[in-house]
Amino acid sequence: MKKLLIVCILLSSYHFPTQAQSNPESQLGAWYMYGGSHELAASWKLKSLAHFRMFEVADELQQYLFRIGANYKINKHLSLTGGYAYLNTDASYRQRGGTENEHRLYEDVLINHAIAKLKLAHRIRLEHRFFERDTQHWIRYELGFSYPLNKRWGTYLFDEVFFNFQGETFAQNWLGGGFTYKLSSTTKFKLGFMNIATNTASFNRLQIGVAFSTQRKSKRPQ
Repeated sequence: MKKLLIVCILLSSYHFPTQAQSNPESQLGAWYMYGGSHELAASWKLKSLAHFRMFEVADELQQYLFRIGANYKINKHLSLTGGYAYLNTDASYRQRGGTENEHRLYEDVLINHAIAKLKLAHRIRLEHRFFERDTQHWIRYELGFSYPLNKRWGTYLFDEVFFNFQGETFAQNWLGGGFTYKLSSTTKFKLGFMNIATNTASFNRLQIGVAFSTQRKSKRPQ
């Protein structure tokens, strides 16, 4: 755990050299992430998420995102989620380009299964994106893998592709991986790296996050 904290501190305080300071593609950025999962009933969970996405490791905020949703578990392999998200995005880098607000409604289909200790997760997401001057509808598919290294450490790998029903069909692809550290039964830390590829650009980002999960306390028999 101490090693993970040291790496995060060093990365957040170091200014990475670049060939073109005004080009965001040449920067190593970072996503600072929070994720929450809280059991409300036997089949229901409240999901919450917050992201602060930076053009650089510790400077130039590109976007912040808040998301909330309700998850319904159909069986041990299949669940559904629906919810709302708010985003504020500044697409300009080292310029005063202004920000844009966005509201989203989303629906997820989640399928989970395992091959021995290797866990696989599929997510199909429909997004309805309401911008100030436009409305778009996207579909996303993510395939994720996770594998426990020991009782506390694990590793993960994912790929997610985005399709837009308006304009060019392919929108972007996220590919990444990293490590997780289980601090307790409710708290897990994540440190990873991802590449974001669009039709015209490619960005590299660190992932630094914490996830909290809680369960209902079982009632004692009377």
